[in-house]
Amino acid sequence: MKRFFPELKAIPAAGKSFPEIFTELDQQYPGISSYILDEQGSLRKHVNIFIDGKMITDRKQLSDAFTSGSEIYIMQALSGG
Repeated sequence: MKRFFPELKAIPAAGKSFPEIFTELDQQYPGISSYILDEQGSLRKHVNIFIDGKMITDRKQLSDAFTSGSEIYIMQALSGG
């Protein structure tokens, strides 16, 4: 993701849901949520989200729970041979 958003760094988020977090990210990095989410608001196939070290299970509605102290990592999935 650094390739498209070279200034990308860890930031604290106040959002209590993934849509709120993506709104915050878009304010700092315009266009980043469209890189992460498809047109229906589901997680794109090439992106994974981890909450406190565990990959989320709901890639469509992004309803996995987290707390204000959770560490959330949004990562580009790697593939290849």
